[in-house]
Amino acid sequence: MSAVVDTGAAVVSAPFFLRGETVEGDDAQHRSRDLGVTFATPRIDLDRAVHPRSEVPPLLKVPLAEIIDFLVETGQRLLAPDNPYMQECFDRMAATHILPRSVVETTAKHAVAYLDKRILMAEVEQNFADPRALDGWIPKQDFTGRKSYVRAFAPRLIHVLPGNSPGVAVKSIAQGAMVKAINLFKMSSADPFTMVAILRTMAAIDPQHPIVRSMSAVYWRGGDAGVEQVLYRPQYFDKIVAWGGGDAINNVIQYLGPGFQLVSFDPKTSISMVGREAFASEAATDEAADLASADVMTLNQEACVASRFVYVEGDQQQVDRFSEKLQQRIAQRAAASGDIRPLAMDLREQIEALMMIDDEFRVWGKTDGKGLVVRSEEPVDFHPINKTANVVRVDALDDAIKWVNVATQTVGFYPFTRMADYRDRLASGGAQRIVQLGEAGPSTIGNPHDAMYPMHRFVHWMAHEDGRAVA
Repeated sequence: MSAVVDTGAAVVSAPFFLRGETVEGDDAQHRSRDLGVTFATPRIDLDRAVHPRSEVPPLLKVPLAEIIDFLVETGQRLLAPDNPYMQECFDRMAATHILPRSVVETTAKHAVAYLDKRILMAEVEQNFADPRALDGWIPKQDFTGRKSYVRAFAPRLIHVLPGNSPGVAVKSIAQGAMVKAINLFKMSSADPFTMVAILRTMAAIDPQHPIVRSMSAVYWRGGDAGVEQVLYRPQYFDKIVAWGGGDAINNVIQYLGPGFQLVSFDPKTSISMVGREAFASEAATDEAADLASADVMTLNQEACVASRFVYVEGDQQQVDRFSEKLQQRIAQRAAASGDIRPLAMDLREQIEALMMIDDEFRVWGKTDGKGLVVRSEEPVDFHPINKTANVVRVDALDDAIKWVNVATQTVGFYPFTRMADYRDRLASGGAQRIVQLGEAGPSTIGNPHDAMYPMHRFVHWMAHEDGRAVA
């Protein structure tokens, strides 16, 4: 293992992990997405990154129970204070990631909680009607008497990882292992460290474990045809599991074709809907504003589940009072997080222009990244981020439905008693999840993600039909 990097240096080292081995090198230099920090990587050995289809996946014969036990052991090692790989990872991320080190460390610790036996089994049981299909061929018989066997066969997956949430690395490894996949992880320039740190921790437990030999993690700049035209082929992989913005998804789409599919976690925007009941009393307004601020500040508003637009049912005076309280609570949470990034220049300029249009907009807070709320009659045409919320006044929550679409992921709702009246219309509009206001971050174990059961889509469903009917 290399020494912990000095984050004051000009270049940060980002090693690769290929089928159980750490690969160091500085053959290529790249710039991190958000902060523009230079980091160095080895050259990608494409031959080592690909498992030939002539080789049976290493995890195919390993029982699911053993896989889960190894994942649980990995979780315990990731949290150990003497784990050098995670400490090195945090040191390096402090130089390249947009979030403060304290937030990154806290996020990683929360993510590791996913590696719990009960959680992992619940995920499998929700994704598969008969989890035994992961371990072997399940006998079937239709109503005509024709017999067959079905298996959820180990897929070959390329994972295009996001840079906004280090916790995705933990879940991606666990889900990739539980479906017994061969996994190639394309890391983000915002975080080319977490995935390798987890895999090195696994290798330290057992360098020959089939999970370790099934995993590789590398970085290349998205859109690099020299790499993607080689790897993005059905000869080598079955599916791309892609997280990321519109450009990243569109880049992947051009390679899709017969035998090479996309499982996409598209760019999403989450919202809040606050009913007139929030103005029944000052205490109710305080409660609604505090709950809404919790949803806005999920992962410092870097996560897809973080609310960006808050639709509030009421007159202008009521909504302005709510907006003022919301800004105060966002500012309190921002101060506690230690994240003091000012807004990006283009966002600052747009908001400062709105401040001069008093009839249509009102702004609470400043563009210093300490918490800001814009109140408007329609959603603003920019993407609120970095502790910024757009409160949209509506006469009735029904009026907010027209702004719900297939890019709407989570809807935080207040009051809780009205949620059932809206869930069908929200689903019809394209929304994928409705929760109580303030609960955008936590999710029910095993529930669909982005309107699908991911692991069910990851696997290669194979049928063996024996062609005989029962007499």
